[in-house]
Amino acid sequence: MSNDDLTPVTAEPPDAPFHTTGTDHVTVWGSNAEDTIAFYRDLLGMPLVLRQPNLDDPSQTHLFFDTGDGRILTFFVSDDRPSARGQRPGVGAVHHLCFSVDPEEYEGIMEALEAAGHGYNVFDRGVFHSIYTRDNNGLVIELSSDKYEIPDGRKGEVLAAAQRLREADGADFAQDRHMEGALEELGLPVVKHDLPDASAGTGVN
Repeated sequence: MSNDDLTPVTAEPPDAPFHTTGTDHVTVWGSNAEDTIAFYRDLLGMPLVLRQPNLDDPSQTHLFFDTGDGRILTFFVSDDRPSARGQRPGVGAVHHLCFSVDPEEYEGIMEALEAAGHGYNVFDRGVFHSIYTRDNNGLVIELSSDKYEIPDGRKGEVLAAAQRLREADGADFAQDRHMEGALEELGLPVVKHDLPDASAGTGVN
């Protein structure tokens, strides 16, 4: 019997330096925008709620879909990548996993990662604020907090409104003014969390 078999299986939170609060989004290396939208929006019925450059590589497009409960599935796509069937590295592979965290635990999370020997980067991504690190396999893990309070089930609606305001503004990606405008437009309170200052981590404006 391995040590893993002795680990208790329980729904109770473990004794850990912090606890995630849920899955925020999963991002996948996709093929091209046309085929991705045809499948996820037109076939599976997921609204396309945000489209902007991949902030790490603006030559690619970042598509955000509302999976139906406010949780988001996103894809990095490029017109020069054909769709392919069958699991393989590259198209269809997971780029990173993102988990929601409580904004009040943000500083403690960074301290815990550092104490555990995990390097990290912090970025202000416009619609959310993120800590990036890697797991034991080298997979990129994002620990994300919404910059603004968004009621359960309303995230896709807020992002879609921010997308429209972003386009009207001519901005390359959604920023604070678009999120605040979206919340106000939808009659939701504008409550911004106290998160550390950080860059967007990109050269696009």
